[in-house]
Amino acid sequence: MAWAREDLPGWARRHRWFLGVFGLGALLRLVTVLGYRPALWFPDSYTYVVTAMRPRPDLVRPAGYSMFLRLFEAFHSFALVAAVQHVLGLLVGVMVYVTVLRRGGRVWAAVLAGAPVLLDAYQVELEHLLVSDSLFTFLLVAAVCLAMRRPLTARASAALGLLLAAATLTRTIGLPLIAVFALFLLAYGMRRAGAMAESTAESPAESPAETTAGTGGTARSSTARSSTARSSTVRPGGVVAAIVLPFLVTALVPVAAYAGWFYATHQRFGIIGSNGVFLYARTMSFADCAVMDPPADLAVLCDPRPPAARPVSQEYIWDAASPLVRLPGITFTKETDTLAGRFASLAIRSQPLDYLRTTLTELGRSFTPGRPVYPDADTYGYYRFPATVPPPPGRYPALVGKEFARRYEQGPITVRVAEPFAGWMRGYQRVAWLPGAALLALLLVPPAAWAARRMTAARRAPGTPAPGGWRLGWTTAWALLLVPAATAQFDYRYTLPAVPLACLAAALAVAPSRDVTWTNGMENTNSG
Repeated sequence: MAWAREDLPGWARRHRWFLGVFGLGALLRLVTVLGYRPALWFPDSYTYVVTAMRPRPDLVRPAGYSMFLRLFEAFHSFALVAAVQHVLGLLVGVMVYVTVLRRGGRVWAAVLAGAPVLLDAYQVELEHLLVSDSLFTFLLVAAVCLAMRRPLTARASAALGLLLAAATLTRTIGLPLIAVFALFLLAYGMRRAGAMAESTAESPAESPAETTAGTGGTARSSTARSSTARSSTVRPGGVVAAIVLPFLVTALVPVAAYAGWFYATHQRFGIIGSNGVFLYARTMSFADCAVMDPPADLAVLCDPRPPAARPVSQEYIWDAASPLVRLPGITFTKETDTLAGRFASLAIRSQPLDYLRTTLTELGRSFTPGRPVYPDADTYGYYRFPATVPPPPGRYPALVGKEFARRYEQGPITVRVAEPFAGWMRGYQRVAWLPGAALLALLLVPPAAWAARRMTAARRAPGTPAPGGWRLGWTTAWALLLVPAATAQFDYRYTLPAVPLACLAAALAVAPSRDVTWTNGMENTNSG
């Protein structure tokens, strides 16, 4: 209460701009909750609910989000799930803002970095959808922000691994990110070990008067032994291992445990059983069997139509006319997935330049100035606030999942569109969103700032802090955009988790970093 009386007004004045943006973001989410009850549905939502109500590894999606749904199953309220997802979205904005300030950034840069995730209408709509992206974004941004805290202890490294493991079991794109984080931690540990060794080597020796006092030579030899002992305590390998090993253990053990559960259920190694199918669908945007010359068992997956006349990649997974779907059994059997993976591997080896070209094309869709309809009108429509009650699901898995959803809710799950709140959000969504071109501009800020810093390094006054600390967020944002383009296809929902990380990297790139000093093996930071 004393802090509230004495310090709260000053704290509120210092952060008034962010509090205003945060309050507007909270208001938008409240209007969304009032306008669309209990939540909005996506075709994947029903599969998540089935796994939540009947826990077992799914062949297409890991069960992390389903376990998140199960946490709230006792409340029988999808509205509560949507509300929690909105809270996670607000927390993402807070983490970005706080991290920029902790790394020495300016208040205005921190406010601008947090604004897109708080105010973008498509971010708000995605949080209201019963899909895994909001949870995944929260876990990943939390991991990046935690990795930027200094000093990074073994306990923090272990917590970082748990966050990456949870993100991986929520969306499989988290698996390659474990390697990305491990490399950054390795580099951090090596820098820390080098700085500690240098600090120990340069520690001041005893003064000449103290050295010559008493026994003279004995004192000198004692001082030398003491210095040698101090130097020997700094073992670079041990310093690096103390940072990297806890991360690898806590990141990989949960994933390995889930893989064991998956094997016990489906007699297959992995955390999903659809990698080959999705990669096959991806390669059908360019695969030419005349060039590939596939063997007879793979030739059944060829499409005689030229690539320009083919449907979008996802239709090769779900459309009944797809060569893959026409094969006996379900699409995601071990045999079918293996066959599809072999076809995709042959297509990539036979047409590497076509694969690269189409990957860059899919990646480029993330940066279009407008928001053209893609991959199809139905999928595109799920990312907009609806004006009328959405139609019931049409795919068989969704029909089955609908019954499980009713059991979860213990009541009707039909979306209720309440005016005028729903109309306010539809109007807001028409004007308040981050264009793809703006996302590209944000991603170009860090390398541009780095280049400018290199050019002006000679003219900068000694001791002037330089921008830094942006590389992890920047690399992770690019990975989130590139991996789906290379392995599946572009989808608007895949770009949204990259936005807060791109904003974080841009804000840190233009902000002075904290100077790092080492005292007795401890890292001390001072704002520039």
